[in-house]
Amino acid sequence: MEAATEVIPKVKRKAKQKWMTEEILNLMEEWRCAKGNKEKYEQIHKKVQEKCNMSKENWINEKCKEIEQQRKHAPQTMYRNIEEITGKRTFLSTGCIKLKSNEW
Repeated sequence: MEAATEVIPKVKRKAKQKWMTEEILNLMEEWRCAKGNKEKYEQIHKKVQEKCNMSKENWINEKCKEIEQQRKHAPQTMYRNIEEITGKRTFLSTGCIKLKSNEW
């Protein structure tokens, strides 16, 4: 078992969301390890939720400030930031419309 831990490095978890900080990831790891102790588990879970909510709100506020600054000068990056916040992308349909007589 020792040989495996020496040869295979421990994989470091990456943030799934852009607003997650290293502190949140560390708390989440501690939360996973506390599954045996219900009190500690719930306490750490509450901390994780609070930190996530605060971090996400701060991240969105920063992005909104960037969007307001880019409104007049850089509309393309403004729309890119809006897509990043909302998670939605707009696609244009370039299909042709068929007539009832199956002609183009």
